[in-house]
Amino acid sequence: MNLKDKINNDLKEALKAKDKIRLSTVRSIRALILEFEKSGKDKTITKEIEINMLSTAAKKRKEAIEQYEKAGRIDLANNEKIELEIIQGYLPKQLTKEELTKGISDLASQIGAFGKADFAKLMPLAIKTFKGQADGKMIKEVVESILS
Repeated sequence: MNLKDKINNDLKEALKAKDKIRLSTVRSIRALILEFEKSGKDKTITKEIEINMLSTAAKKRKEAIEQYEKAGRIDLANNEKIELEIIQGYLPKQLTKEELTKGISDLASQIGAFGKADFAKLMPLAIKTFKGQADGKMIKEVVESILS
């Protein structure tokens, strides 16, 4: 089942359950899919595009959580956390920092990246390999720690 079908099914379930937060989150994901389809690009939605859309939505929620917590709006931050969990349910399993460190270390040894000068060689490969499985910010931190 592709993402669009899964979202449509989850939308129906959220409507029946009267789960407002899930409903609004699923609708926002559905809107991203519809926006892409109507963008005029003659592309089909691939798994990679789906992951990019969901990762972007998750990143926006993380940034909103951070901003709401700084402003002392814990109620709004909690809503964003719930939305983030829902979005992450559609993404591939997220790697822990330890799993990511091991994976990036293996990549570094495969391509011979050992110092800070090799950052430009390792980072794009790490992003491509672990896209959707880890946050870009965490990937960058791990790459920097391995190369230092």
